[in-house]
Amino acid sequence: MTGTKIRILDPDTVNQIAAGEVVERPASVVKELLENAIDAGAMSILVEVSSDLAGVTKIRVTDDGEGMTPEEAVLAFQPHATSKIRDIADLSFIRTLGFRGEALASIAAVAEVTLVTRPRDSGALAGTRVVVRGGEVVEKNEVGAPEGTTVIVEHLFYNTPARRKFLKSRNTELAHIYGVAESLALAHGEVAFRVVHNGRERMATQRSGGLLNTIAGLYGADLARALIPIEARTPLLRISGYISRPSENRGNPSGISISINGRSITARQITAAVREGYGTLLPKGRYPVAFLDLSLEAGLVDVNVHPTKREVRLSREQEILSVVAAAVEEALRRHELAHEAPAEPVQQQIVPAVLEPEKPEGGSMVAQPEVSYAAGHREFTLSDRQLRRTEGSRGAENLLPAMEPVGQVAATYIVAEGTDGTLYLIDQHAAHERILYDQVVEQRDAKPRSQELIVPAILSFPPRESAALRDLIPVLAEEGFMVEEFGRDTFAVRAVPVALGTLEDLEVIRETVADLLTDASRTNPDQREAVTCIVACRGAVKAGVLLTHEQQKRLLAQLARTKTPWTCPHGRPTVVAFDKRKLDRMFWRA
Repeated sequence: MTGTKIRILDPDTVNQIAAGEVVERPASVVKELLENAIDAGAMSILVEVSSDLAGVTKIRVTDDGEGMTPEEAVLAFQPHATSKIRDIADLSFIRTLGFRGEALASIAAVAEVTLVTRPRDSGALAGTRVVVRGGEVVEKNEVGAPEGTTVIVEHLFYNTPARRKFLKSRNTELAHIYGVAESLALAHGEVAFRVVHNGRERMATQRSGGLLNTIAGLYGADLARALIPIEARTPLLRISGYISRPSENRGNPSGISISINGRSITARQITAAVREGYGTLLPKGRYPVAFLDLSLEAGLVDVNVHPTKREVRLSREQEILSVVAAAVEEALRRHELAHEAPAEPVQQQIVPAVLEPEKPEGGSMVAQPEVSYAAGHREFTLSDRQLRRTEGSRGAENLLPAMEPVGQVAATYIVAEGTDGTLYLIDQHAAHERILYDQVVEQRDAKPRSQELIVPAILSFPPRESAALRDLIPVLAEEGFMVEEFGRDTFAVRAVPVALGTLEDLEVIRETVADLLTDASRTNPDQREAVTCIVACRGAVKAGVLLTHEQQKRLLAQLARTKTPWTCPHGRPTVVAFDKRKLDRMFWRA
């Protein structure tokens, strides 16, 4: 052999690979710096972000933590330098937020970093300033500085243009930054957080104000008032926080915030356990809002699973998940869960009253019957308006077999009979959703059909969602929404798509933003498709609404003229058929 295919990579390449694992976007930098500040005992942290139209240009994080000596300030930029662990045994008992040891080194490998620090209570008259570019220390000198540490990161990914090319829009990147700050603020009420963008304050929390005050500051007092405290303690773990009443729910799990031992994490299995605790108190496909912190022995949590430390591995996982589900169930059982009657009708449907759940002898929580089906003139009139909006021919051909409605089951499924004796069950919401979706798609090439609201609807969002909404305004406009900024993190909705009718449910805007935030990598066409599906879902006749015989006929006639009458836009079936031979076999007549 004349040579070897295997070679040792040079240090610069190794550092950039490590940086690629830890530093994915500007929010990754903010996360690492905030976690370092918290581990340093900071009581107050200021995040200052600068940006131009192209994206984030500068990140500055200032804390009042313990600071560093001149020697420590240089050593902190060395790969795998850390004050958090001493040897391999410490990896099993990590209580700090940082541990990997390459955060500052990784950031400095792909950016220009300036660190200014002075140790707390050291008597030092001056601080230390260190400038690192591309992993190399290019400056070190004394400088006047307060106690604590300031880290300035500029020219991120200047030497890795391929990575910079994959960054999203400025507002999307800002949304991720705000999301990081929100998560850590929820997990660390002992620290005051402040986030400023281009000189304007975007987020602020008070130190030791209590979790509920932090929630109110970030998400609004209305949500905070709708929450139920949850406390549970077992030999295995302790759970504290707040969960929402069943009436306060979302279309995706993004409203569930989980931290373990103060570390904000993504944990699908714990999210599923929270949802399981609600049982049948929530409709299928709906999720609660929850803010939970789990405290358990460090040896039961493996945080060395993912470079960004967002995911963890749990020992005795099934036991922990069972405790979480039981704690949620017990918290709900102790509180009155009847829906509060709104001042004005906000849904074109009958809202079921959920009774206090009881525990049978077996110990499992069972929901009481959810609804008594009855409808007055108003309900039938609202359904009539919804069906009138989707009148008009679509295609000349009827794609459904001829059928005649004969009634409803659970005010949700229309029962119809075909001319050949086939029994049909039609999901009224899925059916009308398909009709409305096709109508909105047909109108895409034309000017969006909007109706102006007499009184604009004013909506407030937490900083993360308001940043995302700024990018979505043009996409929403394509679907007929007219949304304008109305102040700090506040927006005025001045017009909505005709398909929605009157804007009786302001959550359509909130859920549009929340749904799109769950997949920030979507392209604009995908975002528009998501908005269309939400409009169709929100404007459609709901499950749980009684329809007259005439309304049932109109709904079936409209469905028959759609291009794909057999499924809703999400792929769920709209019609299920039982032909006479199948019915005969079911009753042993065959």
